[in-house]
Amino acid sequence: MKSQYRLGIDAGGTFTDFVVADRKNGKVKLFKALSTPTDPTKAIENGLKLIADAFGVAASDIVSNCDLCINGTTVGLNALITHRGGKTGLICTAGHEDSIEIRNGHKEDGFRYDPEYPAATMLVPRYLRRGVRERVISDGSIRTAMHEEDVRAACELFLKEGVETVAISFVWSVLNTAHELRAAAIVREIMPNAILTVGSELYPQIREYTRTSTAVVNAYLAPVMRKYVAAVDAYFKSLGAKQPVRYFQSNGGLAIGQAMTDRSVYAINSGPASAPQAGLYVSAPFKKRNVITVDMGGTSFDITLTKDGQTNLNKNIDFLRYRIGVPMIQVETLGAGGGSIGWIDAHGILQVGPQSAGSEPGPACYGQGGTEATTSDANLVLGYLNPEGLLGGKLPLDVAKATAAVKKVATKLGMSVERAAYGMFTIVNNNMVNGIRRVSVERGYDPRDFVLVGAGGATAAHITSLAREMGIETIILPKLASGLCAFGQIISDVKYNYMATSPAKLDNVESCKKLNSLFAKVETQGMKHLLADGFVKKDIEIKRSMEMRYVGQVHECTVDIGKFEINEKSIGKLQTAFHKRHQELYTYAEPHNAVEVVNIESTIYGKIEKPKLPKYAKGGTAAKALKGYRKAIFEASGKATKTPIYDGERLGAGAKITGPAIIEEVTTTIVIEPKWVAVLDATGSYVITGKR
Repeated sequence: MKSQYRLGIDAGGTFTDFVVADRKNGKVKLFKALSTPTDPTKAIENGLKLIADAFGVAASDIVSNCDLCINGTTVGLNALITHRGGKTGLICTAGHEDSIEIRNGHKEDGFRYDPEYPAATMLVPRYLRRGVRERVISDGSIRTAMHEEDVRAACELFLKEGVETVAISFVWSVLNTAHELRAAAIVREIMPNAILTVGSELYPQIREYTRTSTAVVNAYLAPVMRKYVAAVDAYFKSLGAKQPVRYFQSNGGLAIGQAMTDRSVYAINSGPASAPQAGLYVSAPFKKRNVITVDMGGTSFDITLTKDGQTNLNKNIDFLRYRIGVPMIQVETLGAGGGSIGWIDAHGILQVGPQSAGSEPGPACYGQGGTEATTSDANLVLGYLNPEGLLGGKLPLDVAKATAAVKKVATKLGMSVERAAYGMFTIVNNNMVNGIRRVSVERGYDPRDFVLVGAGGATAAHITSLAREMGIETIILPKLASGLCAFGQIISDVKYNYMATSPAKLDNVESCKKLNSLFAKVETQGMKHLLADGFVKKDIEIKRSMEMRYVGQVHECTVDIGKFEINEKSIGKLQTAFHKRHQELYTYAEPHNAVEVVNIESTIYGKIEKPKLPKYAKGGTAAKALKGYRKAIFEASGKATKTPIYDGERLGAGAKITGPAIIEEVTTTIVIEPKWVAVLDATGSYVITGKR
């Protein structure tokens, strides 16, 4: 019998979102429960109770009838932010114990010349970084044989100090893994209970610092993820789950729990990484494959970009001040949310964020003790939010307290409360627009060629303003926007990245043979992994990319390529693809210069059947959904406009709303600015259009 449900769980800092797809009737429902960081299974238990009550069945019936239970989590991210990972030891080449501290010889961009900017906190203290006498040189040959006694001495120290997780990273191990693998065998012999990360297995690419840092971050997070995965897996097993829980990775795909323990570095952006897949999916009925997905919550604003159906990936980046080499969905995050605080800087200029009122005490309008003016307070003063409350009235709002908070800002600026509120609204929007530019314009993309997809509970109040500023003509805003990340999980595939280093010029037959051999090797490894995971060959898809550069360049760029044999005839296709990408990124190309490949990568997908989008019936017209009118402000002068308010639950497919207007859904409020028109599609998404 075919399983009836598919469950996606997105565990955030404040709320855990649940999306359940009923595969028999096609309905997709959203639920929210408060997160419980000290015991994540408690939030899952509470959410499943909400689902069970709504469906009229036991939680065990839901879980046992799921073909997939998918979990996206911030556990890894929070452990890295708060420095609460496992006690970690590092075994490295003697003389390179300080590479993670020296890094690339400079501070991060933006602080490179700031003498007062403090050094990053090291995840492995100096005394737990142990050097081993060994040396592999750049051609892969062994200059100095490994001194095994050094590895054993390191293990004895680690046991004495209570180290629970170990990273191994030797210089040039990617060209000859013999020393790393032997060291790993010794660690397993002496420390059988330790979690082990081998740099050349996790990130088999050149750049010793990046590989070592990636291995250290992975090792640091592994104990946290192992504990989390064990608890979640055991809980779902107790409810009768017939399939292993899948976990969402920061590369945009799913993995089983063991993979998330072994490759814990892929858990860092587990939550927001599913948003672009959801954005692409809800855009598919409209034949849109260029998508910018934006997610505004209470504290942060996340942005991702998808071009021609492919989402931007980051590699070799400094994330929370730690260099990470493995591919991660490029998520631009900034402090712009409903709780972002408005303040006046030393020059008397109004700013909003990045500091936030959080959930406690929260915005002033929540009536929980907050007194600072926040984005939510400004939106309430502007008339965008329903004074009777959010979440269908479950979260009442205090207009008087919001007005008093914004008035403190207004008084300092010498203007009316209404103008100050609109100023806060404009500034937080500008901050978000600058973030959108960073993932689009600064990476060679014209945002006007994209649709804007809204996710998160707070985004809809700002989205027409964001689109207007960016020159984007079409917005797609699904009714499930506030839980779009959880929805993205249930429509995502299993995904693993396999990499190899291959320094080779693209100008001879030997290079072609080498590249073909490397691709075949990593893809065979990936196929075995997915076949063991229960997939059949017809459901496995492979995509390839190369990191390429002009000979003599220091940095390379990633180029997506097709899956074809590389030979003298097809070399031209690779070179052309590289010149094109170089032009997109840097506005110039050098077609007459020689090109070389530095690294290769194959992404292996296990394709999963997708639940269908819901279908909304016609009939609920705008006139039938009209709730009344409220004064709202849409201009800097602070002048109020009588604005119609619509109940989103009463709108049917085809209903058309012309701005200015406000549509109130249970979990979000949609502000339609003047000159914009919203139409509810049968798939459950509002298509909002305007003119540049």
